[in-house]
Amino acid sequence: MDPVSQGTVGAAFAQSSANKTNIVKVSFIGFLAGLAPDLDILIRSESDPILFLEYHRQFTHSLFFIPFGSLIVALLIFPFVKGSMTIKTVYIASFLGYATHGLLDACTSYGTLLFWPFSDERVTWNNISIVDPIFTIPILILLGIAIKTKKRIFSFFAIGWVIFYLSLGFFQYERTLSAAFKLADSRGHNPERMTLKPSFGNLILWKSIYQHKDTFYVDAIRSVQSITWCLGEKTKIFNYSYHLPNLDKNSQQAIDIERFRWFSQNYLGYDKKNNLVTDIRYSMIPNQIEPMWGLIIDNNRGKNEHTTWWTSRDMDQSKLNLFKDMLTGKKCRNFNNL
Repeated sequence: MDPVSQGTVGAAFAQSSANKTNIVKVSFIGFLAGLAPDLDILIRSESDPILFLEYHRQFTHSLFFIPFGSLIVALLIFPFVKGSMTIKTVYIASFLGYATHGLLDACTSYGTLLFWPFSDERVTWNNISIVDPIFTIPILILLGIAIKTKKRIFSFFAIGWVIFYLSLGFFQYERTLSAAFKLADSRGHNPERMTLKPSFGNLILWKSIYQHKDTFYVDAIRSVQSITWCLGEKTKIFNYSYHLPNLDKNSQQAIDIERFRWFSQNYLGYDKKNNLVTDIRYSMIPNQIEPMWGLIIDNNRGKNEHTTWWTSRDMDQSKLNLFKDMLTGKKCRNFNNL
């Protein structure tokens, strides 16, 4: 998730272990520990532009690394607070903050290696958006009240909100999943695989992606009191022989595509206009396939040259208006009309 949410949730759990005299410091330790796993974004290479994809949300986010990551954070912080706190207190606060990070990231669709080094599966529970102010702001408010009043009860209220909101996300996921299968069935499709993810900042409007034969179908499903859907787009699944018949399968670019396939959980598409291998899971508008990132393939590159990493997060006013209309249901149809 975004850094503010990670730090805030880490602070809430750490704060639950505080007393009146150290609640501010414990909250700060928890906040820093909640952020710490994302230091893996510093693992980059100028010669290998997608190395960061392999290491972000990797070992620092693993459940098995929590005791060690917490210890590192505690040892770095302790010299600044040793006059007022014991190393045990600092470590507990650090542990509680650090432990929330990987689990919270796994609730998103990006993919987190929770079980590294025993598994390279990218865990994705898809029950919350990567950025969701509705989730984060109440926690911030409750943390502030706890610090001001020096009462831990508000820390537990914050933790309760975390549990409630994430549980609501699972509930919404299951409702939307049922609707997504109904939508596929209305087209005479039997999805070979399907994934859902909430759109930006809410648990109402979801992106649905499923595979039928050699095609990905992308739609938006609005899940409130009733279920509505916004008809989306479709694209052919990435295929070397169809999209890149001239690419050397032993080239570094082909190797990079396979690395990207693992990252995207095999949701690869192709943008012919830009010679771009794309991640179908992500787009600014949930029923569209216009990509947010991908790999630029250049047949003129040498066999040992890496591909180029490409990103775009363009959200002009027309797209923003379209997103708002979909979120409020103006662009969606009732499932009874299927």
